[in-house]
Amino acid sequence: MRALTYQGKRDVRVETVPDPRIEKPDDVIVRVTSTGICGSDLHLYEVLGPYLDPGDILGHEPMGVVEEVGPEVTSLSPGDRVVIPFNVSCGHCFMCERGLHSQCETTQVHERGTGASLFGYTKLYGQVPGGQAELLRVPFGDSLPIRVPQGPPDDRFVYLSDVLPTAWQAVEYAAIPPGGTVTVLGLGPIGAMAARIAQHHGAGLVIGVDLVPDRLERASAYGAKCLDVRRYGKDLGDAIRELTDGRGTDAVIDAVGMEAHGAPVAKAAQWAVGLMPDAVGERLMDKAGIDRLSALYAAIDAVRRGGTVSLSGVYGGSADPMPLMTMFDKQIQLRMGQANVWRWVDDILPLLTDEDPLGVDAFATHHLPLEQGPEAYRTFQEKGDGMIKTLLRP
Repeated sequence: MRALTYQGKRDVRVETVPDPRIEKPDDVIVRVTSTGICGSDLHLYEVLGPYLDPGDILGHEPMGVVEEVGPEVTSLSPGDRVVIPFNVSCGHCFMCERGLHSQCETTQVHERGTGASLFGYTKLYGQVPGGQAELLRVPFGDSLPIRVPQGPPDDRFVYLSDVLPTAWQAVEYAAIPPGGTVTVLGLGPIGAMAARIAQHHGAGLVIGVDLVPDRLERASAYGAKCLDVRRYGKDLGDAIRELTDGRGTDAVIDAVGMEAHGAPVAKAAQWAVGLMPDAVGERLMDKAGIDRLSALYAAIDAVRRGGTVSLSGVYGGSADPMPLMTMFDKQIQLRMGQANVWRWVDDILPLLTDEDPLGVDAFATHHLPLEQGPEAYRTFQEKGDGMIKTLLRP
């Protein structure tokens, strides 16, 4: 089959690799029909190379059609249409039963001390082959795939793999009061969808912050009050307070993560680690890795006293300095974590209708063949061509 593989820093290629096969009785093989490029994939492209090997198959946002099922699978048959959550979760362990599928005890990566395995996401999370490929082996065939109706285009459902549950959880964790206020930092796919979901949940004011004109315009069209960080710079918190009676918003969602703009020292450190031999770079990241924390510091500044900061952007540093005095003084609540996909499916599926209240049918800005994946990664990294969300078609 053809698959998009990691080869080195800023080097991904589509190659011919062996087809996956049934390895356990409850496996299924899915022929992928659509697969997204996530902002988290850019962390692999740019920063997390020490945890990857050349040839690793990337991608964790696939959907497709069941092609083969293992002998113990009873709920799916060849031809069924499914979305695959990015968490590799069993659905029945202690954590899964509590809605914490990203902490699944069956697939936790104990040698790394991390949570549930993830498709296409480094040795830290199990080094499981990803979904930017023609075929994907999916374990837990009776509990992991999300079965969806035949008929509507893939765009209607594919975001159940990651974008929708991640944005939904970000809003739930933000605990925005009815009619309340929220700032969304970063208007890429997750931030843009979180802004829409916050409005759907009844937020009275959604402030969107970014520095890419296309992203600001798109969020504005969906009702967010948008602020261009290039204009406000270090005065961003003051601008947000001016819109909220001098307090700041009830909640702030950080949808940016480790590669926030600014913080030149941390940026240089990340770049240097990416150039080191993997074994050296991995040890340094494990012990002394730092993130660019501009977005997180902005969130702590912009949230009102007693408010909530919800982190959906990925952070990977082990030695990040945190302004704990300010956080304590402002009595900030902080919630974070990988999205627990299945926790939110029953809330989201009823909204994926022809009425399309979250605008999923037109959410993708680009549809490209899998063979153009390397060019899509470059364009997405450069924030070029108005690219916000790309779906690859194997």
